[in-house]
Amino acid sequence: MRLVVISLAMLLAWPVAGQKSKKSVEILPVETSGGITYSLPRTGIRVKVTATRTDFVAGPYALYAESLLGIQKAGLQSRVTWNIDDIELGTFAEPDPDQRYQSGNLSAALLQLTPDGCLAAINAPEQPTLGQELVSNTFVLPAPKEIPAFTRLTNNAELTGRAPLEQRATAAAVAILKARQSRLDIVTGMLDEFHPDGEAYEQSLEELRHIEKSNLKLFTGITEHTTYTFYYDFIPAAAGAKGEVIFRFDESLGFLPKTDFSGKPVMIDVEPVSTVAPGPATSLSAPAAGNTSGGNPAVSPSGSNLYCRQPAPAEVRITRELTPIATGRLPIAQMGAVTPVPEGLLNGNYAILFWPETGAIKSVTKNQ
Repeated sequence: MRLVVISLAMLLAWPVAGQKSKKSVEILPVETSGGITYSLPRTGIRVKVTATRTDFVAGPYALYAESLLGIQKAGLQSRVTWNIDDIELGTFAEPDPDQRYQSGNLSAALLQLTPDGCLAAINAPEQPTLGQELVSNTFVLPAPKEIPAFTRLTNNAELTGRAPLEQRATAAAVAILKARQSRLDIVTGMLDEFHPDGEAYEQSLEELRHIEKSNLKLFTGITEHTTYTFYYDFIPAAAGAKGEVIFRFDESLGFLPKTDFSGKPVMIDVEPVSTVAPGPATSLSAPAAGNTSGGNPAVSPSGSNLYCRQPAPAEVRITRELTPIATGRLPIAQMGAVTPVPEGLLNGNYAILFWPETGAIKSVTKNQ
């Protein structure tokens, strides 16, 4: 009986011991006195590069192309070459870590934010807000579906792979010349026997073209082209950027990360061209950049300040080996100024929309 009592006491004590071993979870209060925290966007530059990769497999009879067929400069070595075809400049937006504020006494119900927390609208009709499309790069290129190779080295059954290379090349050249002559004879009507209908006539010409083309590749080689698209993102500082490497490129190796010194650098320059001073506005009601502690960075007497951006245009230049290969002018948010939204527009009578890429005011509409 004593043993049973001891066991019951242990069972009653076990949950208590288990509870003591668990860590206590502290629920922190949510601070709402300063209003809703929001960010202003900063502008990034997205460089879209379209390029072509060319795979060339040299023909086994390339050495005899000129002497047997008169083809000059036939490629003697297989190679892979890359060429940059086109460059496009675009922009994207992300929250600026140095421009975070709180909405103060303004009703939180009036604010609309983007999925990443930037100010999107004030007192505007509800609109679906989609996140930015994810763009990713990969440097692991897919393998070709079929690797170019030569399997038919001659159409002469008497010549095998053990025959001298020059002799096999001569047989292939003879097949090419015979196919050309036969096509000429058919077209000019010099054959004694004519085909009974047009379909057979076309089939004969197509077969002769195939013989010529398949044997000609043995001298000129096989060339395949594949097009690729790469994206590179760059976020310029408020003061601009000079000679920043965005990727490296080699005509044989293709596109490489900027840390791979096997290729030559492709650089970007971003230079402000506006007289608007970057950074926060200098008025008394302007905020202190990045200060979100202790309520609003700066508030008007009514405590309802909100801030937006006035972007500045910038000249963007992409260079490769000191040669410009793309230029453009884009509005950059962080190169402009931070300004307060007029308080007269924050009384609930107006709907305000902001450009998501720059944080500038897009439209102001008076509600009916």
